[in-house]
Amino acid sequence: MIIAVDGPTASGKGTVAKNLAEHYGLKRLDTGSLYRAVGLAVIDARGDPSDAGAAVAAAEALDLGAIDEDRIRSSAAGLAASKVAVIPEVRAVLRRAQQVFANDPQGAVLDGRDIGTVICPNADVKLFVTASLEARTQRRLAELRARGEQISFEELQAQIAERDQRDMSRKDSPLYQAADAHLLDTTALSIEGAAAAAYAIVDAVMARRS
Repeated sequence: MIIAVDGPTASGKGTVAKNLAEHYGLKRLDTGSLYRAVGLAVIDARGDPSDAGAAVAAAEALDLGAIDEDRIRSSAAGLAASKVAVIPEVRAVLRRAQQVFANDPQGAVLDGRDIGTVICPNADVKLFVTASLEARTQRRLAELRARGEQISFEELQAQIAERDQRDMSRKDSPLYQAADAHLLDTTALSIEGAAAAAYAIVDAVMARRS
């Protein structure tokens, strides 16, 4: 079984995907972490994330097993990720890695922004997880402050809105809800509530298929 989970920044898609993987005993890939890692690698090399050459080189050198999960969660890495993600050659390199992961016979859960539309268009179940911009900003702000980063609500909200626009308007693999994806709005849901809603969607889809 392949489950595709898409959605914008801080919508809760990563948490939903993690819970789905644990619940159904599937491996999981946070595809957004790949773009964050590439963006961070370019920054570390004192390059410009918008530079296609530098970004592609970083993508080709990326070791999925050596991604620093702590460092890639910074606001700078997130902004850099949205810049490298609009480069078609970068997406092509990372797309191959994601599809290899998804094609494991044991099944998988992948979350990102183009899983149900590009990476796994034939996924067994597709979810599009979203939440209001205010709720997403509050969630991301709490995460960053817990890491010791200082940023205002207004500045972070502007960054998230900017990334939303960039993700939705890019020519290659833009963010949008696949026609056959189930919408899950987590604005007013707890982590447990969002997970329960996701399980219900998956169970219903698989029951109809069987």
